[in-house]
Amino acid sequence: MSKKLKRNKNKVKDRDGQIFNLINVVLLTLFALIIVVPVWNVVISSFATESAMAQNFIFFPKSLTIANYEAVLSDSTIWTAFGISVSKTVIGVITHVLFCSLMAYGMSKKLLRGRSLYSAMGIVTMFFGGGMIPTYLLIKQLGLIDNFLVYIIPALLSYYDVIILMNFFRDVPVSLEESAKIDGASDFKIFSSIILPLSKPALATIALFNGVGQWNDFMTAKLYVNNEALWPLQMRIYEIIVQSQVSQTQGFNPLSQSLTTTQGIQLATIVVTATPILIIYPLLQKHFLSGMMLGAVKE
Repeated sequence: MSKKLKRNKNKVKDRDGQIFNLINVVLLTLFALIIVVPVWNVVISSFATESAMAQNFIFFPKSLTIANYEAVLSDSTIWTAFGISVSKTVIGVITHVLFCSLMAYGMSKKLLRGRSLYSAMGIVTMFFGGGMIPTYLLIKQLGLIDNFLVYIIPALLSYYDVIILMNFFRDVPVSLEESAKIDGASDFKIFSSIILPLSKPALATIALFNGVGQWNDFMTAKLYVNNEALWPLQMRIYEIIVQSQVSQTQGFNPLSQSLTTTQGIQLATIVVTATPILIIYPLLQKHFLSGMMLGAVKE
């Protein structure tokens, strides 16, 4: 009797496991479709003609055109704007990660004088800001109007990122730092040679989030940059969209015999601006999933 009961229990467990796996597959498939279908619709709609755009298609339009991308990329200044976006993103990410990690390393030490005061000051900045007008006056007094550094200096510090890095640095075994100090390493040497290499997952996460924010930043250029030569890609494409709206409102479309539409240009803009991030993300994803602390000294 006992063997039969065990067999029945095993059959019940196997059946429950199969049902559980089936439910998981169904739910994950639905979740994937919820994500993939809208993305596909945006991409394929960016290639749709004006007549195809008028139809309510989901998967594939009857006629395709690259006129929307021609409208976005035909501007002679678009590549200059692309260079500005790449420059401010790369420089902004490097300086932001370095600045936040330096501050987080100091804040992670209990022996730091005034640590509680610094922490309180940082937390206040997470909940309260000066507002748009005081910020504009501050940027103007610092001489950052129509200055490339307006993309870099105000974005140097995020206390939220400091907290993430600070908690990560606290998990680094103290034995590593103590052994390095015995060998004569300075604090900066320990930080650059031990702390940063062991903190690649946290640094990659901060770099990705800040990079996406820098790449998509539009309001900084809108508020503080009047010089078109310093406009990033998002600001330049915004002007292209506005011009296309004005042209179609006036009944005139100079590109591709009215093959372009305002909605098509907007969708093409989404694809153009999102593509670099979609290319970079898989390169950093491995750092989110792997822990660099494996094999380190345990306390």
